[in-house]
Amino acid sequence: MTPTKTALILGATGGIGGELAAALGRHGWQINALHRNPAQAGGRNRPAGITWIQGDALNPPDVIKAARGASLIVHAVNPPGYRNWGQWVLPMLENSISAASASGARILLPGTIYNYGPGAFPILAEDSSQNPLTRKGKIRAEMERRLRLAAARGVRSLIVRAGDFFGPSAGNNWFSQGLIKPGKPVTSISYPGRRGLGHAWAYLPDLAETMTQLVERESALELFDTFHFAGHWDADGAQMIRAIRAAAGNPNIAVHSFPWPLVTALSPFVTLFREMREMRYLWRQPLRLGNERLLGVLTNVPQTPLQEAVRTTLTGLGCLKSQELFR
Repeated sequence: MTPTKTALILGATGGIGGELAAALGRHGWQINALHRNPAQAGGRNRPAGITWIQGDALNPPDVIKAARGASLIVHAVNPPGYRNWGQWVLPMLENSISAASASGARILLPGTIYNYGPGAFPILAEDSSQNPLTRKGKIRAEMERRLRLAAARGVRSLIVRAGDFFGPSAGNNWFSQGLIKPGKPVTSISYPGRRGLGHAWAYLPDLAETMTQLVERESALELFDTFHFAGHWDADGAQMIRAIRAAAGNPNIAVHSFPWPLVTALSPFVTLFREMREMRYLWRQPLRLGNERLLGVLTNVPQTPLQEAVRTTLTGLGCLKSQELFR
């Protein structure tokens, strides 16, 4: 039986979830999305053509019911407001595993590099040892372990790991919450890393298109499969700064060091700062993702030129007027 091209997206209102909805839709997929309040879900800047299903990713019957008839479950969901992240992330994944087991769908998990410790740097391969240092990294590693175990029960999954996200939809990422201020013209850049050290960035539309192309090559995938998306490699930490300056039309925008002392001092009281402090080690060493395996499956991996990607991102985040996109 030929599987239907129906995808259930958990987290469609988020940055990567929304981009995957758009990419899958361009490839002819029917998109269903689970949301606690569908009436509020399809707002401005959300992809069109989504069938919204009322339900909660924390409720197993809701996820199983929503996944009926789907051949793909995109697991891009996080707890509301990232509250109780450590408490709810694994139960939500278990709900997706149960739904995939019942429907026969493949799970697609947007992966990160948090589950790698410094011992795996500077170049990360799909099979590099995972020795996470942080709470979030350990949870990420456990998510992958559970998907690998589920494969023994016939549950198919695909993990695509990438560097730090950026893209036109505001989200919980370093670009929009560290380097610039969404909704305001770019008058300064706050850079978290050491000068001269390389850093890996992933432009969300390119990443989503890559994931979609992989999903459509089911015959090339293993039961449990992982790929690395190289994205944009900023070899010295200065390329992203130059791209922001160029997109904003001001080569003299000031660059300041990220206020790590303040973040550290306030981290016991501010959840976002606590999460940022945990990830500081990723800015102290160069790291990039080797994508040789991906290139063996996709001969033409999508990559928007960095300056174009940054300009589109800044426009989407409200930092540039829309007409500036075409200057």
